[in-house]
Amino acid sequence: MQIEFLGATREVTGSCYLLHVGKYRVLVECGLIQGSQTKERHNRDPFLFDPKRIDTVVLTHAHLDHSGRLPLLIKHGYKGPIYTHRATLDLCAIMLEDAGYLNEKDVQWENKKRERKGLELIEPLYTREEARKAHQHFRSLDYGKTEEILPGVQLTLRDAGHILGSAIAELELHEGNHSRKVVFSGDLGHRGAPILRDPEVLTHADLVIMESTYGDRQHRGWDKTWQEMGEIISSARAEKGNILIPAFTVGRTQELLYIFKRYFDEWGIGDWEVFLDSPMGIEATRVYGKHAKIYDVEAKHIFEQSGDPFDLPNLHLSQHSQDSMKINRKQSGAIIIAGSGMCTGGRIKHHLKHNIWRKQAHVMIVGFQARGTLGRALVDGAKYIRLWGETIQVKAHVHTIGGLSAHADQQGLMDWYHHFEKRPRVVLVHGEPEAMDALAHRLKGEYRADVVQANFQQKLPI
Repeated sequence: MQIEFLGATREVTGSCYLLHVGKYRVLVECGLIQGSQTKERHNRDPFLFDPKRIDTVVLTHAHLDHSGRLPLLIKHGYKGPIYTHRATLDLCAIMLEDAGYLNEKDVQWENKKRERKGLELIEPLYTREEARKAHQHFRSLDYGKTEEILPGVQLTLRDAGHILGSAIAELELHEGNHSRKVVFSGDLGHRGAPILRDPEVLTHADLVIMESTYGDRQHRGWDKTWQEMGEIISSARAEKGNILIPAFTVGRTQELLYIFKRYFDEWGIGDWEVFLDSPMGIEATRVYGKHAKIYDVEAKHIFEQSGDPFDLPNLHLSQHSQDSMKINRKQSGAIIIAGSGMCTGGRIKHHLKHNIWRKQAHVMIVGFQARGTLGRALVDGAKYIRLWGETIQVKAHVHTIGGLSAHADQQGLMDWYHHFEKRPRVVLVHGEPEAMDALAHRLKGEYRADVVQANFQQKLPI
């Protein structure tokens, strides 16, 4: 038995791992590389394996850095099933088709420039239709149910508490008289987060593949996080500016709506017009409403007592581009939630163009910002940004809400690993070098764990 690390090695995006179990090959995750244009070009690189020879795929959750190359895998000949939680199946139906649409739009724009220069035209990474075809390969599972996905390969999904349907993948592998249990953490959630349950604890494994996104830092406590958000909203109200929130359309968007409803009176949310300016965010919120049975106790109670926990009396759903453009006329009194979460595309860039140069405007950063993204530049204090070839001065107040994270912090990761008996070998993935180094140091020092920091294309025996 062997595992190959083919993505998210000493970086956060592009998760992809290949298991060899006897004659079978199991692919865990098949994610997009995200960040700078240079990095994203690698999504067009050939797979480092033959897609036709993959026997099955396991997907931990719907975020594109884990799922976004699945239509491409099928485009290149993969014909087998994709096993995932049923809520992830529903979310991927939306997200992958949207990614296909954006691919088509980006290539259309690029080909206009290429045509004028006499250059060869390019094709989309994959299309909306190819994304729809990929959805036919999905097979849904519930948490805690064990399924034999191949002879000698059993899969059990556990709740990871990261986004709706996110899972820890527990794989029992059998080859001859040899049996091993491999646990993929997927993306582990932040304990106490709204809506979702805390990550499920596991106690037995021979090998743990663990994310390390925030392996070098601790999150601010939830009470202080809510206090900080309330203060920002109060300050923006006094300065008569808009609040822009670049938010991941799955997970963070729903958390924001939920929290705005919870603190509606205390924060004076009723004094604002709240815009969810994201067609995919609107659809994802509907999917969240469909799967209330996997909420945490508090969210489930709210759902049972008052119905939709994401509905606000002053919420405007901006489905069409014309609706989005109307928001840009508003110079004050608007809270605008829009994608993309790292400001690399989508409608948030248009709102930044109309607001970032206003000193009374506020930008609330509420999620991880990868290196090379516009969002990371804002977090790092950029004085100027470039949008569609135009240089724009940053005068708006930029706030980073570090406590509002869908990922476990360093202590959360340590606590999750702590429950494993016999301290199994752990391989760190899905983290930038500093985060990995810090987490590895603590795991070795406090648990004397055998820690490997995965390198690209590294192969390890299981």
